[in-house]
Amino acid sequence: MNAISCYEDKALGTSRVNYEAWRERFQSTCGRYNPEGVELTNFTGWARPGDAFGFKTLDLAANTSTMRRSHCDVRLDGMDQYFAVFHVGGKTELVNHNDQAARLAAGYVILFDGTRPMTAVADENADIWNKVVINLPRSALVSHLGFDPNGGLCRPSAMPAARLLLDLIRNSRGDEELEFSSGEPYMQWVIYDLVGALFAPERGPLSGYTDKLFARILSAIRDNFADPDFGPAETAAKAGISLRYLHKLFAERGLTCEKFIYSSRLDHAVHLLRRRGSLPTDQPLSDIAYACGFSDYAHFSRKFRHRYGRSPGAHSHEDGPRCV
Repeated sequence: MNAISCYEDKALGTSRVNYEAWRERFQSTCGRYNPEGVELTNFTGWARPGDAFGFKTLDLAANTSTMRRSHCDVRLDGMDQYFAVFHVGGKTELVNHNDQAARLAAGYVILFDGTRPMTAVADENADIWNKVVINLPRSALVSHLGFDPNGGLCRPSAMPAARLLLDLIRNSRGDEELEFSSGEPYMQWVIYDLVGALFAPERGPLSGYTDKLFARILSAIRDNFADPDFGPAETAAKAGISLRYLHKLFAERGLTCEKFIYSSRLDHAVHLLRRRGSLPTDQPLSDIAYACGFSDYAHFSRKFRHRYGRSPGAHSHEDGPRCV
């Protein structure tokens, strides 16, 4: 593949400006990532943003050798999103993400969880790489699918669901003048279903009834997680099912009810901590812990550090300048 100036836009001027413009467009869709392994004067690539039925997309290429997303990047941008990333050409990469390692070669698609760090290191002496990315809001995706996909899963793009998803991204990206408003919500559901078909945990077939029941269970958790006494037993009672059946529904999806409740509490904690950092007064961290359903701050701090690799205080404005 021939070297291509960023955006093929001569008005961008020097190579340094080209790189910064490329990075800005990249981060506007995907959040904070740190490309490494190329001199700015030798940088080549492109970043072409688009839209697929209301989802942000990106056709991205570069000759960088390493891409990193740290705990600090996760904290600073607050991207509560998933990203389906198609590796359509170029360098093979070793990807470490969400405690999983995968070799990402041309012809594969991987799911990234924006709330987790990631490192991708390309093979040496390889040329420019090219990826196609679609941004998927977490809350809407999980609500539609009834389960929380596991970031780091890698699938062949020859799978029917992968081929269809990539076709939808590519075909809609070039038709921005068309109006999809009337049918757009239905097409969004199609995209969510294709992502679910690709990255669902392995399990036996489930009926439509159980999927709808599970969606109601997740809704009940989101409505009640701030109550420190709300746990699996209370969830089962809200759903009108036995505790044993509740555990079975979560196990079939590779989850546990307790873990999902804590995940909901920690997601809300991140939101409150970001808001705390933007206010002129310092809200006690213990108040945030209680507002998210934790009965004591020490327990909250342990759970938060285990998930994000940093203390809750690191998400406040006091510690913000340390992460740049």
